[in-house]
Amino acid sequence: MTDATRAAPSFSERARSLLATPWTITFLIPVVVALLDTPNFGTIITFAINALIGTLPYIAFAVFLIAGLKAAGAEAMIAKAFQGRENRMIVLAALFGGLAPFCSCEVIPFIAGLLALGAPLAAVMAFWLSSPLIDPPTLLITAAALGWPFAIGKAVAAVALGLAGGFAIKAMTRAGLFTDPLKPQRAKGCGCGPNPFDGKPVWTFWNEPARRTVFGQEFVQNAAFLIKWLALAYALESLLVTYVPAELIAGIVGGEGILPIGIAALVGMPAYLNGYVAPPLLAGLITQGMSNGAAMAFMIAGSVSSIPAMAAVWSLVKGRVFAAYIGLGVFGAILSGVAFGALV
Repeated sequence: MTDATRAAPSFSERARSLLATPWTITFLIPVVVALLDTPNFGTIITFAINALIGTLPYIAFAVFLIAGLKAAGAEAMIAKAFQGRENRMIVLAALFGGLAPFCSCEVIPFIAGLLALGAPLAAVMAFWLSSPLIDPPTLLITAAALGWPFAIGKAVAAVALGLAGGFAIKAMTRAGLFTDPLKPQRAKGCGCGPNPFDGKPVWTFWNEPARRTVFGQEFVQNAAFLIKWLALAYALESLLVTYVPAELIAGIVGGEGILPIGIAALVGMPAYLNGYVAPPLLAGLITQGMSNGAAMAFMIAGSVSSIPAMAAVWSLVKGRVFAAYIGLGVFGAILSGVAFGALV
C-alpha cells in the first residue's frame, strides 16, 4: 500500500517561504534600519508611508477600472482585434495590448486559442510586445511615481513597439522564416479550449449578480496585490535614495548618449521585478542621477523580458520566434530610450 500523505515541510522550508513574501521583506526593512542605523529609521518610514499614501488615489482608480473590465468580460472585445485583415489585426493588437484585463497566466490560454483558430503570428507578436509594457494599473502607478510625461511616453512606446514588432514578424513570415512557429500542444477537451471570440462584453455588469461577484473579487484581489508590491517598492526606494551614492548611479546610467541607455536596457532584463515595483525604484534612480532615456529603456526591456511575459511566449512558440521576441523587445527598448531622452 502506498502512503499518500505528504511529509510536513521542514522549519527551514517554512522560514524560506515566509521570508520570500513581499510583506515580510517590507516589514524587515525598517527593523534592520532601526537596528543598524537608528538615526535614519524615521526618514525611511516617513518616505515610504508618504509615497504610498500619495499613490492611493491612483491605486483606487486602477483597481476599480480593472475590476470593471473583468466583470464586463472585456476579453471578448479584445479578441475581436484578431479578426479581419492582417494589417488591421496588427494595429488593433498593438493598441489593445495595453487594455488587456488579464494577467500573464491568463494570456497563455487566450493566445493559444487565438493561434489555434488561425490568428496570424504577426498580430499575436504585436499583442505580446505591447501587453507587458502597459495596462491601466501600470499606467496610473507609473504616472504617480514618475509623472504623466513618463507614463504617456511608455504607453506610446508600447504601441510603437507592438506595431514595429508585428510588421517585422509579418515581413519575416513572408520571407519564410516562421513557417511552423508553434510548439506541439497537448489536446485539451475538444482540442483547442474555449473560443476567445465567444461572448460579448456586458458593460452594465452591476445588473447581474454573478458579474457583481466577479467585480468584488477582482477589486479585493487587485487592491491587495497592488498595495503589497507598492509597499515593498517604496520601502526599497527609500533605501535607494538614502544609501546609494548619487555619483555611482550617474556614473553608470547618467549623462547623454546611447551607451548608458544600452547599459540600462541590458541591466533591466535580469533586474526587473514587475510593472508596479519598477516605477518607484526608477524614481529613486532618476533622483540619484539616472537619465530619463536610460530609465525608459530599463523599464521597457525589463517588462518584455520579465519571467511571466517570457513564459507566455516560450510556452507556445518555438525557439526562433522566442528569440525574435527578445531581440525586438531589447532593440525597441533602446530606441525608445533614445527617443524619450531626446524629447524630455
